[in-house]
Amino acid sequence: MQIKLRDQVEEMACYTDSSCYKGRISSNLKIRLRDFETGWAQNEQTKLLGKSKLKGMANKLLEENRWELSRAQELFYASSKYALLVILQGMDAAGKDGIIEHVMCGVNPQGCNVTSFKQPTVVELKHDFLWRQTVALPEKGMIGIFNRSYYEEVLIVKVHRELLQSQNLPSISSDREFWESRYEEIKDFERHLVRNGTVILKFFLHISKSEQKKRFLERLSDPNKHWKFSEADIKERDYWADYIKAYEDTINKTSTKWAPWYVIPSDHKWLARSLVAEIMTTTILSLGMKFPEMSEQRLRAIELFKRKLESE
Repeated sequence: MQIKLRDQVEEMACYTDSSCYKGRISSNLKIRLRDFETGWAQNEQTKLLGKSKLKGMANKLLEENRWELSRAQELFYASSKYALLVILQGMDAAGKDGIIEHVMCGVNPQGCNVTSFKQPTVVELKHDFLWRQTVALPEKGMIGIFNRSYYEEVLIVKVHRELLQSQNLPSISSDREFWESRYEEIKDFERHLVRNGTVILKFFLHISKSEQKKRFLERLSDPNKHWKFSEADIKERDYWADYIKAYEDTINKTSTKWAPWYVIPSDHKWLARSLVAEIMTTTILSLGMKFPEMSEQRLRAIELFKRKLESE
C-alpha cells in the first residue's frame, strides 16, 4: 500500500523516503556529524520550500503515517512473521520521549513495548553487556522501542571509561582492541536478530548544542518541567565533543545493510517526528506482509457461526 499523501507532497518525497534519505548511513560510508544539518533546511529543495510550508507538509505526513502505522501494526501483529526493534539514541533533550509519544500514539498498546534503559543494576552488571536488552527484545508480531540501548556501552561508557570497572571484565589487552570487539559483538548480535525475523531501525536524533541549551532552559524556567531536569544533564554537556566523537565512531562502525543507522535532524521536533514515522511506516509496508489465510475448513466454520448469529 502506498502512502496517498506522497502524491500531494512530491517535493518532500526524497527528503523523507527511507530508501534515498540522506541520513540513512550505508555500511561503507564514513560520516562526520558536522556534515549533517540539525535544523529544517537540509538541502536546496527544502530551502526553496521554506520552513512554514515544510512544517505544514511534515505535520500532514506525520498524521497520515500515524494512521498508516496503526493499520500496518495490525497486519504486523496478525502475521507474526517479523518483530520490529526501534532504537532511539541521542544527546539529552534530543526528543526521544517525544518521538515515542507522538509517533506511536495511534498504535495499539498490546502490540508495542517501550523499554527505557537507565544506569545498569547490580544484577545487570553481573551479565554480559547485551543481556538486559536481550530479555527486553520484542517477540514476533510486536514493535519494541528502546529508549537508549546497548549502544550506551560504546557511548557513555566510552566517554566515561571508569564505568568499565564495575563490569568486572577480564583484563583488557588494548583499548582499541576492546572497543573494536564491542562494535563487532553488536553487529553480530544484530545480524543474528535480523536472520531470525527482527527488523532493526536505529535512529540518532541529531540535535545542536545550542538547541539543547534552549530546551534545558525551558525545563528550568517552567515549574511543570522541573521534573525532567537532572544535574547530570549539565555535567554531561562538558563532554559534548567526546560524545560527538563516540557517536561518529559508533555509527561508522555499526551501520550495516541489515541494521542501518539514520541520522535524524532534531532541532525541530515536528521534523524529527515526521521523519521517524515515515521511515517506520515505509519499512513495515515494504515487508509485503498479508493477513493469515484461512483453510477451507476454517472458512466453512466461520460461515456457520455467522449464520447462527444472524438467525438469533
